Amino acid sequence: MIGKRRIGALAGAFLLAASLAPRAYCGITNKNGIRHVLLISIDGFHVLDFLNCVAGSSYCPHLKELETTGVNYLDTSASKPSDSFPGLMSIVTGGSPRTMGVNYDVAYDRALNPPMDTNNNGLLGGACVPGGVPFGTTTEYEEAININLGVGTGKQDQNFLNGGAPSGDGGVNSIDPTRLERDGNCNPVYPWNFVRVNTIYGVIHGAGGYTAWADKHPSYSSIGGPTATSKDTNVDDYFGPEINSFSKNFLDPITGAFHTLIPAGCDPLPDPTSAAANDDYTLSFQNIQCYDGVKVNAVLNEIDGMNHDGTAKTTVPVIFGMNFQAVSIGQKLIYQHGTPPAPYSKFGGYLDSTGKVSPSLRQEILFVDASIGKMVSELRNQGLLNSTLIVITAKHGQSPIDTSRYRANGSPNDPASILSSCLTFAENNDPGPTEDDVALLWLTTAVPGCDVATQVAALEAASPVNPPPQPPGFLPQTDTNIAGIGEIFSGLSLGLYYNVGQDSRAPDILVTPNIGVTYSNSGKKGAEHGGFAKDDVNVIMLVSNPKFAAATVTTAVETKQVGPTILEALGLNPGSLQAVQMEGTQELPGLPF
Repeated sequence: MIGKRRIGALAGAFLLAASLAPRAYCGITNKNGIRHVLLISIDGFHVLDFLNCVAGSSYCPHLKELETTGVNYLDTSASKPSDSFPGLMSIVTGGSPRTMGVNYDVAYDRALNPPMDTNNNGLLGGACVPGGVPFGTTTEYEEAININLGVGTGKQDQNFLNGGAPSGDGGVNSIDPTRLERDGNCNPVYPWNFVRVNTIYGVIHGAGGYTAWADKHPSYSSIGGPTATSKDTNVDDYFGPEINSFSKNFLDPITGAFHTLIPAGCDPLPDPTSAAANDDYTLSFQNIQCYDGVKVNAVLNEIDGMNHDGTAKTTVPVIFGMNFQAVSIGQKLIYQHGTPPAPYSKFGGYLDSTGKVSPSLRQEILFVDASIGKMVSELRNQGLLNSTLIVITAKHGQSPIDTSRYRANGSPNDPASILSSCLTFAENNDPGPTEDDVALLWLTTAVPGCDVATQVAALEAASPVNPPPQPPGFLPQTDTNIAGIGEIFSGLSLGLYYNVGQDSRAPDILVTPNIGVTYSNSGKKGAEHGGFAKDDVNVIMLVSNPKFAAATVTTAVETKQVGPTILEALGLNPGSLQAVQMEGTQELPGLPF
């Protein structure tokens, strides 16, 4: 039976084809013949991963091919914190979290009000007085804001790949405005308006360019940047299938994957055991490839001048692309249902400190490489390869590469537990504190004894120098740094990353742990990201076009330089990005334009 969503998509195809006719590129002059940019984020993919997979008898033939006509940057840093949300937005704004106002998927803002309705992760709906003093609230821009079982229902679930959208297969239609944090006038703050500065999508769209993107949450429609409206008008075709939905929903004809996007080998899903256990896609080395494969097929449709579903003729986007989740899952997952079939291994991650990959991680890298190969092949088939700049980077890395150093160190020894009496309500309840291999802490400073200095002292007391000096002949003491703390930032030192005292979103305390320490008790992971460690931030940066000569750049660069570089390549002004003006972000060096 054809689902309602399918009928609507087919019935509207002709209207869509007319309304989405190609636009003139009014302000886009392009340089070096570049008319399109394919932007790829291989989440988690380190520079070391890239070097290992293209070295010698390469098992990444398609990445190696791009390297032969590309500029490779060895010392690239992702955003700090290295969470997916700031990682993505840094790439497209040219800015850092201090300027973007984007700290983490789950963070806090003292100048906003809680959502009207309790969201999918349990953040309680609360009061809001129009024009009154904001109450302050945890902010969530991930799966928590999806419609799922209905707008305003208070239902906490993650059932559907399409996020419960009444139409479409995942995107802005999946967002429930009653689950969004609210501004001082009690209006919902949509993801694209949460970001304080504009993005390359806004600049390119404003110049007449057609834009598209695919990512892991409907909330990452934030990539369009502010519009001051409830519409994400800067992204013409946003596709955001929910990664944290039940994988058993994948083949549902209404709320699952659109039938034309389902990859070969994914009907049925290759890991039915994981699906039957109500796992999401992040808990299976195999099913994650089906999830990513849907987005790969969406990009292939866009290369062919169609919308992402392939149901309507549009035009080849000026800027488009997607993120891959497969490598990130391959780096950190510990499979929970016995031993997966060969060639997969129970443990993802690495086998040693040189970055030798586990069997499961190797399979994820092979999948991503083959998928990129399909995109390059389709660009070539459509006569677009020479006019397309291909940028391959990552929102974040993953720490530690040396898996033997991983240490799960959650409650009661994590910083949030140690300071629990002085944290906000939501940090102590649902959705919980902002902790991975980093901790961002917001204090209820109105409570006596909850000032920053006192709480930093409490953390210092819980993390003394280890091991303490011992007289000759005495055995060394056991580890007394119960929180595994490496460094604590507050006051002026926190000002290295935030506008302390001026920014309602800046944390009061930031903790970076020792390498390998993650503030979680999960037995499902052997690595994590979000922190400031080298393995968290040293990501791939490869910029390729057939007209480029191969080159390697050792100068330190940052992923935030991608945004102005893309605008420069398209003949647009990099200075039209507000964050570029504010931070003085430069284009990537060593490129022939």
